[in-house]
Amino acid sequence: MTEPTEHPESGTLAHLVALTRSVVPPMHPAGRPFVAGAASVSLALRKVSRRLGLLGFVLTGAIAWFFREPKRVTPTRPGLAVAAADGTVSHVVLASPPPELGLGEREMLRVSVFLSVFDVHVQRLPVSGVVERVEYRPGKFLSADLDKASEDNERNSVLMSTVDGQDVVVVQIAGLIARRIVCQIDGGEKVRAGQTYGLIRFGSRVDLYLPPESRVLVEPGQRTIGGETVIAELPES
Repeated sequence: MTEPTEHPESGTLAHLVALTRSVVPPMHPAGRPFVAGAASVSLALRKVSRRLGLLGFVLTGAIAWFFREPKRVTPTRPGLAVAAADGTVSHVVLASPPPELGLGEREMLRVSVFLSVFDVHVQRLPVSGVVERVEYRPGKFLSADLDKASEDNERNSVLMSTVDGQDVVVVQIAGLIARRIVCQIDGGEKVRAGQTYGLIRFGSRVDLYLPPESRVLVEPGQRTIGGETVIAELPES
């Protein structure tokens, strides 16, 4: 009895599908309504004009690309805080965390990452542990690369406690164009570093507050990859 042979065409097709999946990142669920709406408009435009339909489908592809959620490999060594977002480090300073979290005026190390409209806009958790509080605060829509955006802009703050008992805060901040912050976690949840927890639409900033004794490993102007770039080594508890 002979073994069934695989047709070369089917093997090639499977290889192309696997290659496409490895190159084209999946899309965050929050982007599906926007992509579906843009695709519907594009189909309607195509009935009027092929050129308009083509432009519509290009825009649909751009929207899908904006909501991309690429897979990332997060370092597993204990005591690390990884980048919460793709972008460029804009500030590394000592600052008090958002007052709505109830941490008082004690200073922590704040590492700010600015996201342009071309960056991946999902946010990932910087450490593993427990979510203690999630607080949303409305505000202004200043340019996210300004230092005062941390205080004045609309934001969503998450206070986490690491497995070693360290307080870590990650803050999603709306920008000049951003008008919607999405956060998918609540207080009391156990989470892991690198886990996607939300997104900000169309240009924004993410602040990471760390214990002041932390050893920061990035500099202003450096590019970060969310869930992969090590931002700092946390102090031992």
